[in-house]
Amino acid sequence: MDIAQLQSGSVIRGRTVDATAMRERRRQRRTRRLLLVVLLVMAWVWHRVYTNNPIRLGMPDAVAKSPEIWISVGLMLFLCLIIGIPFLTAGRSPHTLLRPSDSNVRLADVVGASATKREAIETLNLFLAHQTFADELGGAPRRGVLFEGPPGTGKTYLAKALAAEAGVPFLFVSASSFQSMYYGQTNRKIRTFFKALRKAARAEGGAIGFIEEFDAIGGARSGMNSGSMREGVVGIVNELLVQMQSFDLPTGWVRLRSKLVDAVNSLLPPTLALPRPKSTTANILVVAATNRAADLDPALLRPGRFDRVIHFDLPPHADRVEIASYYLGRKSHDPAVTAAQVADMTAGYTPVRIERLLDEALILAVRDGRRALTHDDLVQAQLVTEVGLAHEVGYHPDERRRVAVHEAGHALAAALVGREIRIASILRRGAALGLVAHDDPDERQLRTPSELHELIVIAMAGRAAEILEFNEASTGIAADLAAATTMASTLVGLLGAGDSLLSLEAAQMPMAGNLAAKVLSHDPSRLKADEIVRAAADRAGGMLLEHRSTLLAIAAALEEHDELDGDHVRRIVSAAVTH
Repeated sequence: MDIAQLQSGSVIRGRTVDATAMRERRRQRRTRRLLLVVLLVMAWVWHRVYTNNPIRLGMPDAVAKSPEIWISVGLMLFLCLIIGIPFLTAGRSPHTLLRPSDSNVRLADVVGASATKREAIETLNLFLAHQTFADELGGAPRRGVLFEGPPGTGKTYLAKALAAEAGVPFLFVSASSFQSMYYGQTNRKIRTFFKALRKAARAEGGAIGFIEEFDAIGGARSGMNSGSMREGVVGIVNELLVQMQSFDLPTGWVRLRSKLVDAVNSLLPPTLALPRPKSTTANILVVAATNRAADLDPALLRPGRFDRVIHFDLPPHADRVEIASYYLGRKSHDPAVTAAQVADMTAGYTPVRIERLLDEALILAVRDGRRALTHDDLVQAQLVTEVGLAHEVGYHPDERRRVAVHEAGHALAAALVGREIRIASILRRGAALGLVAHDDPDERQLRTPSELHELIVIAMAGRAAEILEFNEASTGIAADLAAATTMASTLVGLLGAGDSLLSLEAAQMPMAGNLAAKVLSHDPSRLKADEIVRAAADRAGGMLLEHRSTLLAIAAALEEHDELDGDHVRRIVSAAVTH
C-alpha cells in the first residue's frame, strides 16, 4: 500500500489495506481447516460403509431399554442449568456485535464538523493500515480515541459511520451495562469485552469497540487514601488501564503451545531449545464517548490509552446550513424554506435538535392538513420544543390587559435596542403566562458588557410597562427579576464591572458554580449588582414613557391576536417612529 493513501482525506479501501489483507488470509486459513475436517469425516464414514459397519442413528440400546436413566440424566442436567446459568452469564460481556451491513449510516451521512470528521477518518486510516504504518514508518497507531462533546453532537453517529466504512466488527456497549450487583463482576465483564475484541480482531483483521457514556466506569479515582472512595470504583478504572494494554495478550492456543515448548525445552540443552511461539498484537481501536471528559481519570488519557481526544462542538452557522440542507432534502417542505433560514434560527442547536425541530414542524403541518412544512411551522415548532405548547389561560379581562402590556414592554424594549424579535405572545407556554422571543441580529460568540446591560433593560421593561400603566407591578415580574439578577451578577462577579477586577467565580465556596449566590453574599458586589439593575429599570421606564403610544399599540395588537410575529411588531414600531 502506498503511504500517500494515508494522506488522502478519505477512507482507504481495497485488498491492499492491511486489515483487509489480514482478514482474507484468515478466511483462507479457516477454509483450508474446514475442508480438512470435512475430508477426514468423509473418509471415516466411507471406511465404516466399506467395512460393512454403517452408522445408524438413534439412542444406545442401554438407554432405549432403560428410559429411567434418560429421565434421571435429563433432570440432573436441568438442575445444573438452573443453578449454573446465573453464574456463567454474570460476567458475560454486555456488548452488541454489529456488522457493516447492520448499519445504514455512512460517512456521507455525517455532515458539518468537517475538521472533526477528517480527524476521525485519519484515525480510521491508521487503524486500517496499521502494519504499513508500523513497518515502513515505525509508527504506532492509535489504540484509544475519546469522543468528547455535548449530548446530541454526533459522537455515536460518527462512530457507527466509521465502523460501517471500515468493514470490521463493531462491538457497541453502554458503560452502565458493565456494572453488576455482584462484587468483582464489573471487572470481569470488562475483561470479557476486551477478550471479545481481541478474538474478533484476530479473526477479521481488526475490530472497533465503542463504549458509550464512558464516564460511568472511567471516573477519576480521587480520594483513594481518604477511605471515602469505594474500592470497587477504583478497581474498575484499574481494570480499564490494564485492558488498554492487553492487545498483545496470547490466545489460548498460543499459551498451550508455549507450555508444550517449555516442557520440551526443560529436557533439552540451551543450544537445542525450541523457539517459543510469538503472539501477534490484535488490531483494535477503542472509541469511548462522553460529555464529561473533565470527570475522567487522568491515567486513562495518557499515551497508549485514550491519548487522542476529538472534540465535538455545537455547529457554527456554516455547519448548520450544511446540516439543515441534508435534513431538508429528506423532508417535505415549502420551497420558500431554505437551509440558511433554518441555520439562522437554530444558533446553539446540536444536529439532533435541528432534525427534531424539522420533525416537529412537519407534525404541525400534518395537524393543519398540509403535506409540507413552512417557515411559520418552524417558528411554532421552535416555541413548542423550547418553551412548551401554547394554550388559552382564560384570563380575567384586567389580567389579560396587564399581561399584554407587560409583554409589549419587553417587545418594545427589544426592538428599540436592535434585537431581532421572533414572536410576542400572551398565550401560556409552560410556566410562562406570556413571552417575547428575541435573538441577536447576527450570530455572536461573545457578548460585551453593553449588550448585557441592554438585555437587563429588556428584562426590566415588563415591570416598567406595568408600573407605567397600572402604577404597580404584579407577580409576573418574578422571572424577569431573577434573569436581571443573574446577568448583573455576571457583570459584577465575572466580567469586572464592579469596583474590583477580581473574579468571584474563581472563589472556592460552598455554593461553587452559583455565581449569583457568590455575588449576593458579598456586600460590595451585591450593592453594585443592585445598582446595575436599578439603572436598567430607570432606563426601561424612560424608554417606554417616551414611546408610550407604541407600547399601547403593541399591547392592543396582542390582546386582539394573542400572538404577533416579529414582522408585525417591527411594523408597529416603524410606523410609530416614522410619525
